[in-house]
Amino acid sequence: MKKVIFYDTTLRDGTQSEGISLSVQDKIQIAQRLDAFGMDYIEGGWPGSNPKDLAFFKDIRKAGIRHAKIAAFGSTRRMNTRVQEDVNIKALLEAKTKVVTIFGKSWDFHVTEVFRTSLKENLQMIYDSVAYLKSKKLEVIYDAEHFFDGFKKNPEYALKTLQQAARAGADNLSLCDTNGGTLPHEIRHAILKVKRVLKTPLGIHCHNDSEMAVANSIQALGEGAVLVQGTVNGLGERCGNANLMSILPILQLKMGVACFPDKKLKELTQVSRFVSEICNMPIPINQPFTGRAAFAHKGGVHINAMAKNPGTYEHMNPEVIGNHRRFLVSELGGKTNIMMKARELELDLAKESPEARMIMAEIQRLENEGYQFEAAEASFEMLVRRLTGKLKDYFEVKKVAVRTEDIGGKAPGSVAEVKVSAKGKDFYEVADGDGPVNALDRALRKALRRSYPVIDETHLTDYKVRVVNSEAGTAAKVRVFIQFQDKDKTWTTVGVNENIIEASWKALVDAIQYKLFKA
Repeated sequence: MKKVIFYDTTLRDGTQSEGISLSVQDKIQIAQRLDAFGMDYIEGGWPGSNPKDLAFFKDIRKAGIRHAKIAAFGSTRRMNTRVQEDVNIKALLEAKTKVVTIFGKSWDFHVTEVFRTSLKENLQMIYDSVAYLKSKKLEVIYDAEHFFDGFKKNPEYALKTLQQAARAGADNLSLCDTNGGTLPHEIRHAILKVKRVLKTPLGIHCHNDSEMAVANSIQALGEGAVLVQGTVNGLGERCGNANLMSILPILQLKMGVACFPDKKLKELTQVSRFVSEICNMPIPINQPFTGRAAFAHKGGVHINAMAKNPGTYEHMNPEVIGNHRRFLVSELGGKTNIMMKARELELDLAKESPEARMIMAEIQRLENEGYQFEAAEASFEMLVRRLTGKLKDYFEVKKVAVRTEDIGGKAPGSVAEVKVSAKGKDFYEVADGDGPVNALDRALRKALRRSYPVIDETHLTDYKVRVVNSEAGTAAKVRVFIQFQDKDKTWTTVGVNENIIEASWKALVDAIQYKLFKA
């Protein structure tokens, strides 16, 4: 397989994910990160569709992009319109990129039902648009929208649309599985037919509606496509696009195709999580390669084998792509689990030691009460260090109270009182908040600030509540997870109680103690 060209469409197709809305500055930041990573092409948006994308193409010219080619996206000319007068074509030129990507219809069903024009006019629209853009000395990538569906229904016409784009001078013909329903063997069959009649380099653009986008992309590249389109973390409309964060390591580590230098490949997880943060779209925990659980081990048999040789339950070394191995703490793991996790924390703990047995017994007791430590590793670390005498408490809570007033009113408010002892002194503070947890957080920070100014570096980023025993109704225990973040790290703690405020307070105190210990 030849070198593969990576074409990222996170800033256009990716933003069509439900729940994503990026500002111009967000898009600039992502483009800069992808450029630094080594992406070949970055599709910036559709300048003919909205003012924000026009602003992006103006600002990106001053953003210091050094490696990637920025592409503007648009459609072929409208039916019965002169190409030089078409609004979308004009917008593509106004973007002032050296690369443009335009899509046209390959499926006769779409030509007649969506465009409501003749098959002949559609062919002319494709030719005119590509030829005109090529006359402006631009690199033109032609996206054959719905190509595989069109090929199944009317292969002769689908091929004619490609021939028109090729005859007009398109630099690449990217075949699109727009509805995401094609299977790998169908991809292979279609590409082999295309290669018999066309010599223009091919690309592949897959959607994930059948969870085949990565497999279909790999199949297409194996059959001779040289360009792969996709998004970071598989973002995109409906079920998303092909995930470049999976395609890249598969090609490089599984198939021996040199794509990126090793030092750049180590940034893969970092890039994945960077885009996730900007888009405010959490990565699925079990996402292959870059997910937090991609190399996480929980079962006792697995962990025991991993202690002997990581190859027993891992298909690759996670450090190669910047991820890392994790051992999850639960009653399923046994003492080997505890030992491996302690090793991560740089604690010397023998498998059969009294400490290991004590920690295992305490974890089993707490999990029986409703605690769960695999998603709250900071709480686990605090527990282990306390039980082994490796942790001091940085403050002692003397009094805590919270009240919420005007429930049901327009603006119910909460007030918290906190009294703590820190560094030999007592501190009492009162704070209000949007809710009881916010008020407790603010009061605790005020009380600790004079003793520990570092507390101001942290902020709460997530708060989750889970019912432990729903059959108990309103008397059920709840499990509260609190996530904090500072400039270097994110950590999660857990608290359990029948009272949601008490459970939240336990998790909150643990989170602050953890920060002070790490500081």
